[in-house]
Amino acid sequence: MNLFNVYPLYDITPVKAIDCTIIDDKGVEYLDLYSGHGVISIGHTQPDYVAKLKNQIDNLGFYSNAIQNPLQVELAQKLGKLSGLEDYELFLCSSGAEANENALKLASFHNGKSRVVAFHNSFHGRTSAAVAVTDNKKIVAPINAQQEVTFLPLNQIELVEAELAKGDVTAVIIEGIQGVGGLDQGTTEFFQALEKACKKHDVILILDEVQSGYGRSGKFFAFQHHAINADIISVAKGMGNGFPVGAILISPKFEASFGLLGTTFGGSHLSCAAGIAVLDVIEKLDLQKNVNEVYAYFLEKIKEVEGIKQVKGKGLMLGVEFDFDVAALRKKLIIEKHIFTGSANNKNLLRILPPLTVKKGDIDTFVVALKESLEELKN
Repeated sequence: MNLFNVYPLYDITPVKAIDCTIIDDKGVEYLDLYSGHGVISIGHTQPDYVAKLKNQIDNLGFYSNAIQNPLQVELAQKLGKLSGLEDYELFLCSSGAEANENALKLASFHNGKSRVVAFHNSFHGRTSAAVAVTDNKKIVAPINAQQEVTFLPLNQIELVEAELAKGDVTAVIIEGIQGVGGLDQGTTEFFQALEKACKKHDVILILDEVQSGYGRSGKFFAFQHHAINADIISVAKGMGNGFPVGAILISPKFEASFGLLGTTFGGSHLSCAAGIAVLDVIEKLDLQKNVNEVYAYFLEKIKEVEGIKQVKGKGLMLGVEFDFDVAALRKKLIIEKHIFTGSANNKNLLRILPPLTVKKGDIDTFVVALKESLEELKN
């Protein structure tokens, strides 16, 4: 049997990773400034994390959600404390797409409506409703396109208000900072007006923090930069540092009932151990402070590079935009300079999503390599 060929692959085979360094089967070391789509939050093979998972797998890896699991309670309490959302409730699942599916489903259960407002260049996952609210026709099959979705531009609140006033919108779903779409984001004025409009029209405000959450933006959640509250918050990627963990944080306006939501693998003992370890390390190492310090350093250091159009994003969720397609630049960085970076729907944008443990010296290494690569491509 062969693998279903849906991924374009670099000829690199990682066999080991430590913090922000990936080592391949030939012994070549790479600086990881992409974290596998922003998944690695506390560094590869972080010792406390590894010890926590090893201890858990020695005892119990999985049982269903039909029994007591104190690890779920511990994870919820720690997440509430670190995020500042202690009055929310937690539903655990296994991925960002699953989190967004459940967020949309819960919204529709709550107000009995079905249409969703999403935004241009959004990405919310590849499953049924999640991909329907993703602005990419190439990955939306006809069966997904049956969903009622209206896509609008960011930062034009009058267009949103006009749609909500029609009375059939169940939810607005928006990323704290767009990831795949290219690091665009709503302004504070837009987010605050959006929150008010949703309340006025009985519409659920869903904040997709799958990539922008868990300290990556410099606050625990990116929407917290705008002094608003969300009805439902979806999380995944950095939540498990590579172990598949997803969740939605649910505001007190929702009432639970048996069978309303469900999952087989979500909230397993092993996934909870991973989630707890991540939160413990974020707190122990004060990684949000590191995010903000390295972000400030990055903004200064990147000024040394000529030809950059703009730097987008916040914290360690960044996009370096040029006025040309960066595919060749990105390939040169990984093959010749041994630095992983990411791409986006915006073909002129280099995505930077390092582990939250990244150091200023790593930024120095990147800037030197970027300058060299740009010069070499010129010649």
